[in-house]
Amino acid sequence: MSGHSKWAGIKHKKAAVDAKRANVFTKIANNITVAARRGGGDPNFNPSLRTALDAGRAANMPKDNVERAIKRGTGELGGAAVEELLYEGFGPGNVAILIEALTDNRNRTSADIRTLFTKNGGRFADGGGVAYQFTQRGVIRAEVPESETDRFEELIIEGNAEDYRLGDSHAVVFAAPVDLHILKEAIEAAKFTIESAGMEWVPNTPIEIDDESLEKVAALVGVFEDYDDVTNVFTNLAE
Repeated sequence: MSGHSKWAGIKHKKAAVDAKRANVFTKIANNITVAARRGGGDPNFNPSLRTALDAGRAANMPKDNVERAIKRGTGELGGAAVEELLYEGFGPGNVAILIEALTDNRNRTSADIRTLFTKNGGRFADGGGVAYQFTQRGVIRAEVPESETDRFEELIIEGNAEDYRLGDSHAVVFAAPVDLHILKEAIEAAKFTIESAGMEWVPNTPIEIDDESLEKVAALVGVFEDYDDVTNVFTNLAE
């Protein structure tokens, strides 16, 4: 029985890993679809798509999945039309939350998002009540050793970065959408490790909250991130 129990435990862990990996692929595929929908299916002329494809390669996403995601965005697959939706709400500590979603069933997704807010200590807001607190910008997060700070600053200034923050061997760089992919490639070419790169809703006035509320907000964000239709979640919390 002990051998059987051990095997059952291994299968359970493998199933959990596979489910997590599938969820990651779903998120990346949705981002590829959104990028293709906005700027077309040719990455040579669509910087956002190139960035999304880079994420797919980094996660070892199967080529067939990538191609389907692009065709879904360009409308080549047919079937139910997909649309991008932006949901707004508040979490514990009155933290503002923006949720990007991609769905082929607006009614289902809207009802689910509203329910997730209600059941997890948040509240849904009608359109416009939250979005005005954010601005959409290109954002790159990278590892920057303290010894390399000067070289990194020179690099991103030459690469037309709009703004940046440095600290604790980490950098957050803000760029115009048109400069995002070029700047990302320059940082990679300079041998800095990029943690993430893409378009984000950046809070105009970031806030800080107490630790208890922060844990509750993190749990709420996690619930949304686990929902397949959600592509990205943003808050007005200070990094």
